[in-house]
Amino acid sequence: MLLGIDPGTAVTGFGVVSVDPRRNMVLLQCGVIRTSPRAALAIRLKDIHEGVAALIDEFSPDTLSIESTFYGKNVRSALALGQARGAIILAAAQRGVEVAEYAPREIKKAVVGTGGATKEQVAYMVRRHLRLRTDPAPSDAADGVAAALCHAFTGRRPTLANPTVITP
Repeated sequence: MLLGIDPGTAVTGFGVVSVDPRRNMVLLQCGVIRTSPRAALAIRLKDIHEGVAALIDEFSPDTLSIESTFYGKNVRSALALGQARGAIILAAAQRGVEVAEYAPREIKKAVVGTGGATKEQVAYMVRRHLRLRTDPAPSDAADGVAAALCHAFTGRRPTLANPTVITP
């Protein structure tokens, strides 16, 4: 069982994917954890942590696959994203769930075939890989599912060099 996470302070996307030994995959649930834009950052981080903890408690994933931080031009946004990732990783560590980090380009390449894929292309390929009737929505949920699929497709345990694994 895999829990994929697309972290964000306003919207955190997630996807829960069951993978059997023959690598058949089934989407069990996807969606988003929304935080109040008016809430203080500490409250938003608490809400994200509690939302991810509830998903882990409900589905008992073996691995939480999370998108790593990308380098953007906005330092404040990058710092807030890093804090959201910390809240998510803490929820996994507290519950003994392995954490695998993948760069955004690596997730896109694994799911779509190119690291420069658009959000629409990612959603479309998630739908195709899982034989869904429609694209997962919103796009943050599709990105969370893509993070889970990336881990399923790599067929390897992550390494410290690429990507990072945190085990409790």
